[in-house]
Amino acid sequence: MDPLRQKLSTIAHGDHPIAAPLDESTVRHLLDLALPRGDERVLDLGCGEAAWLVRAAAERPGVRADGVDVNERALDRGRDHLASAGVDDRVTLHLEDATGYSASHQYDVVLCVGATHAFGGLLPTLEVARKHLAPGGTLIVGDGFWEKAPSPETLQVGFAEDEFMSLPNTVDQLALDQWIPVHGHISTLAEWDAYEWAWTGTLTRWALDHPGDPDSAEALRTAAQHRDEWLRGYRGTLGFLTTLLRQASRPEPQHTLFRH
Repeated sequence: MDPLRQKLSTIAHGDHPIAAPLDESTVRHLLDLALPRGDERVLDLGCGEAAWLVRAAAERPGVRADGVDVNERALDRGRDHLASAGVDDRVTLHLEDATGYSASHQYDVVLCVGATHAFGGLLPTLEVARKHLAPGGTLIVGDGFWEKAPSPETLQVGFAEDEFMSLPNTVDQLALDQWIPVHGHISTLAEWDAYEWAWTGTLTRWALDHPGDPDSAEALRTAAQHRDEWLRGYRGTLGFLTTLLRQASRPEPQHTLFRH
C-alpha cells in the first residue's frame, strides 16, 4: 500500500474507526449474533485498526483473534487500541497481505467488512474466507451493491457499472456460492452520511491543524475530491450490505448395502 495513502486513510478514519458505513449499535448487534458463546476464535481479513476485534474481545473475555492488513499505520493504531482495552494478549495483528495469510487452525468467525476490494471482489473474498472458516462457523462480509442503476455521474467518479449488482442479485450470488444468509443489515443513508462526513471532515481538520506538514495540501485535496465524489457521484446510489453467512452441513455419504 502506498505510504501516503496509508497515512491519509489512517487519519481519515480517526473519528470513525469502523471503516464502513455502520454505526456502533449495528456493529454490536452483528457481533452479538456471530459470537453467541463468547469464546470463539476470530479472524478479520483487512482489519485496519482492528476496530471490530477490539469490540469483540473487550466484551467477551474468551474470544481470541487475529487481524491481517497491509496498512502498517492502521495496525500500529490498532495495537494501541487493543492495549487500551486490555485485550492485546488475546488479539494478534499481522502485517501482511490478507490474500496469502495462513494459520495452523480454522476460525469460528471470519470477518471481511469493507475490504473485499483487496481480494478482487465479493466472490474471491468468499473463496478465501471459506478456507479459514471452521465447519459450522460464521462469515461476516460487508460489500457494496447498487441501490439504483448508476448514473453517468456515478460512473464518472471511478465506478464501473458491473462493479456491483442490485441487492436481490447480490443475495442470489451468495446463494449460488453455497452461502446461507442468517442475518443482514443494509446501511441506512444516515449511517452512510455519518461515515462520509467523518472521513472527509477528520482529514480536513487534520490538514488545517497541520499546515506545516508536507502532506497537508494533499490531504485537503483528497478530502475535497472524496466529498465531491460522494455528494455528486454515489450518495443514494451505492448501498452497503453486511451479511452473516453460514454454509449448510454436507450430509454424510450413504453406503448402500448390497444383498446377493
